[in-house]
Amino acid sequence: MRKMPQVLIVEDESAIAELIAINLRHHGFTPVCAEDGPSAQKALEDSVPDLILLDWMLPGGTSGLELAKRWRSQSRTKQVPILMLTARGDEPDKIAGLDAGADDYITKPFSVQELLARIRAVLRRRAPLSVGEELKVGALHLNGATHQVSYQGQTLKLGPMEFKLLSHLMQHPERVHSRSQLLDQVWGDDAYIEERTVDVHVKRLRQALGEAGTMVQTVRGAGYRLSADAQ
Repeated sequence: MRKMPQVLIVEDESAIAELIAINLRHHGFTPVCAEDGPSAQKALEDSVPDLILLDWMLPGGTSGLELAKRWRSQSRTKQVPILMLTARGDEPDKIAGLDAGADDYITKPFSVQELLARIRAVLRRRAPLSVGEELKVGALHLNGATHQVSYQGQTLKLGPMEFKLLSHLMQHPERVHSRSQLLDQVWGDDAYIEERTVDVHVKRLRQALGEAGTMVQTVRGAGYRLSADAQ
């Protein structure tokens, strides 16, 4: 029997949490509800979900933003996709959510169909990327079989989306990729994802690459490329 994906709903408004839970069950998911940070942490200790729906504003003094940062820093939860739910729709807030480690961001009020589409999209994007056995650009190496990246022999730690983004760039070195092309090729054809999301993940990728971060170049007015000449 196929296991239904488990979704942890961290939402203090019970009516919203219940509505989400009912619709998730109806569409083949197993929802688990938590109303604040401590109850969410306990739920995670009991079972690691396939995805977390995380409200920004929570009671008890710990925000969803802080929880996202905490869970991204912990080995047990660092790979779990996080979809932020919030009434804060300004671009700086969206960028803050993505920088905190969220994979996507949905603004209240939202339709159930949009939420389900975004959940499926995030889960698709977190699926393993089909890459060659090994990719090399200059001193930067990526092994698709072991899911490891190294630069000048030193192992680097990349998140799942940063790994997928780097893999695509390394498969096409020196080629300029527009944001929309990267969305199609790395994230998949998903109308709900904004082009600004690409910029956030490129920033994260550069940080994770350390000294090799300069290899990921911005081409003004065009997009991004990976260049060995920038080492």
